[in-house]
Amino acid sequence: MDIDYRVVEIAQKEGTPLYIFDVVTLKKRIDQIKNILGDKIKLCYSIKANPFLIPVIANIVDKLEVCSPGELNICENIGTRKIDMARIIYSGVNKTYENISAAFKVQVGEYTAESIQQVELINKVASENNLIVPVYLRLNIGSQFGMSEDDIMYVIKRKNVFNHINIVGLHYFVGTQRKNDSYEKQKNELNYLHNLYDKIDEKFEYKLKKLEYGPGFPVPLYNTDDFSDTLYPLKSLEKVFKDVSSWTELTVEMGRFIVSECGCYITKLMDKKTNDGVNYAIFDGGINHVNYYGQIMGMKTPIIFHYDKNLNLVDDEKVENWKICGSLCTINDDLVRSYKTSNMNIGDYFVFCNIGAYSVTEGIYLFLSRTLPKIVIYEGDGKYCVVRDFIETSILNTPTYSN
Repeated sequence: MDIDYRVVEIAQKEGTPLYIFDVVTLKKRIDQIKNILGDKIKLCYSIKANPFLIPVIANIVDKLEVCSPGELNICENIGTRKIDMARIIYSGVNKTYENISAAFKVQVGEYTAESIQQVELINKVASENNLIVPVYLRLNIGSQFGMSEDDIMYVIKRKNVFNHINIVGLHYFVGTQRKNDSYEKQKNELNYLHNLYDKIDEKFEYKLKKLEYGPGFPVPLYNTDDFSDTLYPLKSLEKVFKDVSSWTELTVEMGRFIVSECGCYITKLMDKKTNDGVNYAIFDGGINHVNYYGQIMGMKTPIIFHYDKNLNLVDDEKVENWKICGSLCTINDDLVRSYKTSNMNIGDYFVFCNIGAYSVTEGIYLFLSRTLPKIVIYEGDGKYCVVRDFIETSILNTPTYSN
């Protein structure tokens, strides 16, 4: 695995901690995914994985999944790079009348319904606007999301009552980082959905035209993971997906699988010490910024590149054991419990790789009122733009009184 050394030059110039998202890597990844899916299968990006990449991704995928009023606001206010709202599928387990009305106002293209109440609400708002809107019924998979098969049957049976929605298909998403042999679980799910579509057609003489499916493919993150072919999960289901596209219009919805490898997080060594025989390296970042799926107390080691303050890649005998810690006042701030090197110096940079998904929004950012990291979009050949500067969080943690 390689990294463009110029991202460290950016860190030296702009300051740390910061996230850098590489557009060249991202576009290459999307091209590879679309080549495997082919022309008939659509690709949807779930923006909760990383909303800062929306301007880059919006026009090279078929859809954007939005899961909250806040995410919809981001798409509305993205700046000069306008988003085609018709490409949005508005999802989310909690939708209010006001949320749905706001989505109608900006002409969102499609909606999911996660309960009978949501069906009623979407139908009500559509009726008030004299529209018929496309809706996916989300199928429950044993969690708080979606509705039961019985509820779906209830809605379809009464489709003439809900006469301002067009039930176009089902939305099905189980989870993320789903590792299983030959991806048999996904194959079984798609077979089950095929049978369910046939059952609905037979029972109600109603053919669902579309399927929004999230496979929850895993991505490698740690130094013990296999990085030899990060597209392997998708390749394993290539034929199955193409078979599905023969009986319905398939959209594959993904987030982490698309953007994980395009991002890195760079933090600088601020202090080092040895206490009771343990070597501690204190960085200006921390677990408030870095959140790898499955990481607990720094027990796993992600892919890290170590550069000295002169931006030389450090490659040494790795004989000393160091605990990599952040700047938070908690003993839990272990980025890596055990990192081996023989050359750790104040001013060094650590580049944490495969951090394009979730960390940028999922961290415990308000804890201890530390500064939010700067965010950079890297366009290759040393070109980049800052899309968010450092932000002080203290204002959000400061109580205000009216008297």
